[in-house]
Amino acid sequence: MSPDLTLGGSGDLVLQVTSYLTRLNLLKAESSVFTAEVESAVKEFQQSRGLTVTGIVDSITLRVLDEARWKLGDRVLSLTTPHMRGDDVAALQSQLSEMGFNCGRVDGIFGSDCESAVMEFQKSVGVKIDGRCGPATILSMLRLKKIVSGGTPIALRDATNRAQKGPSLSGKVIVIDPSESPEIFDLTQRLEGRLIALGVNVFLTRTANAVPKEVDRIDAANAAGADLVISLHQDRYSNEKAHGVATYYYGSDSHGVHSIVGERFATLVQREICARTDLLNCRTHAKTWDLLRLTKAPTVRIELGFESNPGDMKRVADPAFRETVVEALMVAIQRLYLSAENDAKTGTLRISDLRRAGLRR
Repeated sequence: MSPDLTLGGSGDLVLQVTSYLTRLNLLKAESSVFTAEVESAVKEFQQSRGLTVTGIVDSITLRVLDEARWKLGDRVLSLTTPHMRGDDVAALQSQLSEMGFNCGRVDGIFGSDCESAVMEFQKSVGVKIDGRCGPATILSMLRLKKIVSGGTPIALRDATNRAQKGPSLSGKVIVIDPSESPEIFDLTQRLEGRLIALGVNVFLTRTANAVPKEVDRIDAANAAGADLVISLHQDRYSNEKAHGVATYYYGSDSHGVHSIVGERFATLVQREICARTDLLNCRTHAKTWDLLRLTKAPTVRIELGFESNPGDMKRVADPAFRETVVEALMVAIQRLYLSAENDAKTGTLRISDLRRAGLRR
């Protein structure tokens, strides 16, 4: 990213960014200079959108800023290549979902599922069926919304899909996305071995020598038809005192949506790791990072300690510690698919207990 999009920079792109921020009422006036006030507005925007808060406008922040400027009705929405993205698409998806039309995840991307839902809606209200969301379709939607609203169809579908898969891990597809850290890759291989032994189809997004780009890892996870995606990393901070474990899942307050299964799994992972280790509990958080947002399966990113903290690094370097984390992840995965009556308290299950809890059937 150009240094012009950091504190002290200037130029036309800065003017464009401040224009977006002004429209969003985060900044009083446009400017071609990246001032401290602009940096503060960028941080506020990043915080509200579930992005990493840096105050720097990187490529992801710039893209999300561009998406945020669109309101439903500003343009005709349709299936294009590349797909249309924006808050207007997210608003459309949210309204369709509330009215019972399955448009998939509310992610602000107009894909084939969204087009199909628009066509189903158009058919139901008697307007031209073309999959394009223009004035006539929006007007019909606003009229119907006064009568039909509320409900949680996405949550119900997620819960139903999880229940239908049953408690057995055998046959499920789990994609593991490790960082380049040798210790994290070793932990991944340990987890892979345990899962394969229990009949799970495991896919790794990288090998010891190959590190694909994030977009390629997302495509690989989607192509594998994953039931679950686990991304394993270590955090870093300028202050070496920062330490602990945190788990992230897809969620957007601005779009009014959270991955129900992703949040549930993130909570289980966080609790099991903290119950079995002395890592500080840095809690679970909803984010809109591309890996969480664009991967179709429930996805979590686990930051297992800080590589900038000597204590955390010492822990992760210990094979016994990595084995404990593997056990925590195995139990969290199984608990995700267990019914409430068959579940157990955090930190009480061991790998040897999982068969009795319904791991194989």
